[in-house]
Amino acid sequence: MTVQAPPRAHARTRPGGWVGALTSTDHKRIALNLALCSLTFFLIGGLMALLIRAQISQPDNHIVSDQTYTELFTMHGSTMIYLFVTPMAIALGMYLVPLQIGAHSIAGGRAALAGFWTWLFGGLIMQSGWLTAGGSGRDGWFSYVPLSESPYTPGVGQDLWTLGVILAVAGMFIMAACVLATIARRRAPGMALLRMPPFTWTALVAVLMVVGSFPVLILAMVMLYVDRTTTAHIYSGFNGIIDYQDLFWFFGHPVVYVMFFPYLGCATEAIATCAHKRWFGYKAFVASMLAFAALSMSVWAHHMFITGGSFNEFFAFTSTLLIVPAGIEYFDMAGTLIGGSLVMRTSMWFGLMFFVQFLIGGLSGIFVASPVLDYAANDTYFVIAHFHYTLFAGSIFGFFAGVYHWYPKVTGVFLRERLGKVQLVLMIIGTNMTFFPMFIVGEEGMPRRISRYPQHPAWGTANLIESIGAGIIALGVLVFLYNVWLSLRQRQPAGPDPWQGHSLEWWTTSPPPPLNFEAPLPPIRSYAPLQDLREQAEDRAPEREPASA
Repeated sequence: MTVQAPPRAHARTRPGGWVGALTSTDHKRIALNLALCSLTFFLIGGLMALLIRAQISQPDNHIVSDQTYTELFTMHGSTMIYLFVTPMAIALGMYLVPLQIGAHSIAGGRAALAGFWTWLFGGLIMQSGWLTAGGSGRDGWFSYVPLSESPYTPGVGQDLWTLGVILAVAGMFIMAACVLATIARRRAPGMALLRMPPFTWTALVAVLMVVGSFPVLILAMVMLYVDRTTTAHIYSGFNGIIDYQDLFWFFGHPVVYVMFFPYLGCATEAIATCAHKRWFGYKAFVASMLAFAALSMSVWAHHMFITGGSFNEFFAFTSTLLIVPAGIEYFDMAGTLIGGSLVMRTSMWFGLMFFVQFLIGGLSGIFVASPVLDYAANDTYFVIAHFHYTLFAGSIFGFFAGVYHWYPKVTGVFLRERLGKVQLVLMIIGTNMTFFPMFIVGEEGMPRRISRYPQHPAWGTANLIESIGAGIIALGVLVFLYNVWLSLRQRQPAGPDPWQGHSLEWWTTSPPPPLNFEAPLPPIRSYAPLQDLREQAEDRAPEREPASA
């Protein structure tokens, strides 16, 4: 018995070309537009990072001015968080979730399209501060008050930054809400919650956290914008400063896991498929993510240990508890590998490196989860190292695991495996050369957010190594872009299911048709319906042998 695909909606004539691509309500087109724009912002943010690393590669450098350096690290962080890592995670969910749950479209396609344009306009407004006479925003991606108030940061650049964040975050909220509604309302018959693939679960937990935390940041930024443009003084006094940090970090810590979970899902799907084995401990994996999400909504004030405005004992305890669900996920990964028939594709390697690199960030987080140790490390490069191992090293390796895994599905052609492995090696070397020495200079007391520093026995050499590592990361990204260009120029057709995938996106054509599925869906009895079909075929094969003898 098969489950029928959803009936085709009445087809309306839509414009073609660029106009059609930019106005389509097809979830795949919106997701691709979002991904391409996010990737463009990633390249812009990467160029800012290279300028930052060039400035501090040697003591007493004068490549850029102090103000330009402050603008660079502000806009680098803002670009990567608001305009690349988070929206790219949402783009992955928007493209894949309807396919994985057997839906013919996303719920609220027009709303998703509006969310994309709201986000894009927000990103352009944020970046437009570079064109103003006073420069762009320069108060960090967190924009703490009172420094971000108009008396301390005058000029329209910071106003544009604040307005851009409001619009970008609102757009991401709308798109995430559409993904959530799709999971709630458009699952195929038989697709119970505990039959959803691991990636869909990671996307579900991520969008739940978006819905719970992003409105808080929008509210905080609206009040900041009002403060900057009127005489409201909402954030005046010590209580106002602490209130802003509470509001910001109530968004700021959950967004770390919004940026983590979908890339975790990419790694799990790539590893399970390349191991030719179901993801080990599926229900424990789901429970660990739900626990992760609940805890991550209760740890925001560990970013505020040194302010004196938080209940340190409680937040230190909940922060330390995060190691429990994280350990379950690593145990599940090991269980999937053990006994599997491993095929070491590029996607598999990136998935494994995702777990390795994130482990470094997670273990270093144990130190800053302790108020006593955080007092010493808070304003040093130790925190920068922890942050980048968690966000960059974690997310980027998971992202590329997903790219190499699903690129044939999205485009219908293969990326080159050899180039992918070259990129992998470059990014492993570059990532660890860039960020691991930051632990060392942080322990040596090097403060963050400084544009130049005096001669020091350890700082100069370590910063030069970090800057060389950043260049190696950039080289790895260039290899990836060349790989994409080559795959589209010299096409190697992939077919609908080149990897023997487990979930429903591999049931349809590559790339999928406008309404996702043309053939009836297979029976859905687990979170791996295509694996079920293969196992059933293998079970029936011995029964047919006597008849053919």
